[in-house]
Amino acid sequence: MKQRVAIGLIGLIGVLGLSVTALVAAQRGAAPAAPAAAPRPSLAQRIAHSDPTRYRKLFFNPELHAGEAYMDGRLRFEDSSLRDFLTLFSMNRLELGAYPLQKVLRRISRGFKRFQQANPIGKAQKNVAHHYDLGNDFYRLFLDGGMQYSCAYFLDDDESLEQAQANKLRLIAAKLNLKPGLRILDIGSGWGDLALYLGSVAEVDVTGVTLSKEQHVLSNEKASAANLSDRVRFELLDYRNVRGRFDRIVSVGMFEHVGVSHYDEFFAKVNALLEDDGLMLLHSIGHMSPPGTASPWLRKYIFPGAYSPALSEVFTAVEQASLWVTDLELLRVHYAKTLNHWWRRFEANERGGVRELVAAEESPHGLHRRDV
Repeated sequence: MKQRVAIGLIGLIGVLGLSVTALVAAQRGAAPAAPAAAPRPSLAQRIAHSDPTRYRKLFFNPELHAGEAYMDGRLRFEDSSLRDFLTLFSMNRLELGAYPLQKVLRRISRGFKRFQQANPIGKAQKNVAHHYDLGNDFYRLFLDGGMQYSCAYFLDDDESLEQAQANKLRLIAAKLNLKPGLRILDIGSGWGDLALYLGSVAEVDVTGVTLSKEQHVLSNEKASAANLSDRVRFELLDYRNVRGRFDRIVSVGMFEHVGVSHYDEFFAKVNALLEDDGLMLLHSIGHMSPPGTASPWLRKYIFPGAYSPALSEVFTAVEQASLWVTDLELLRVHYAKTLNHWWRRFEANERGGVRELVAAEESPHGLHRRDV
């Protein structure tokens, strides 16, 4: 392992001077191949030809500027892929962060964390719209039929994405300990599949809230089509404006958009909404390292205001709200499998589906070319 990481580390720090062939060899744990008589263009040559200032930008903010260079075509890979490059980067992320100047830069970035993750009422909806209101057709390119945009639960490696997502719904329902007559709140209800599932397997009343206009419309259409509108409803509403009391609260894939500075506010609201004998299930992406910040590229282009927390950040806020943690389950490997399914589906649909969406960019909800 040490040899593999060491080779990868050389490839990462020296990425601007290594050929792509050497990068792929390093990623796979083998020694870089000897350069041929006429070596392929290196990443350094390709970037330097198009933007000589990229070296400095990559040094001071590699995650942002490497992503932007790939987006605009100044960073390309021969005989390999973006996935290979990201794998190599992931293998060496901790080593990169340990570099003295990088440690200083990251410490400065953490000082702006509160501003980077600011999600007050109003701005939170704008941040959500940036990602989730690209149009439902875009998400159909890679999600399952129910459009669940969160980690699936695989009981077997051979299961389809649809089956694994159904497993996840059953797992959540079991953990919620459903009983007839319960009032349930789904915070960040997405495209509605979880709320509809809970309403179909038990005599419960479910309210889902979302800040995405696209999700809100489709969710209510699905509830009507399933004849569940009498006990499953969806509202375009910030969770902080929800009123009433609930026996169960569930939130899947929404907590990443709360922001650390709002954690106390989030769990205080949960406590206020829960009945005294109530139960909440929170499903979120997290990370294994100490508290940090979101990737600047993800923050700028994908999830403005978002952050995947460390457990220490979540549990501290839970304790401050006088809530009990009675169960913790880590789905790390399950998410890796889910992402692999999403990647394969997107790759399979990329040529036709994405190009059709780009062609329809004049639509108010269509993708712009810079987004694809």
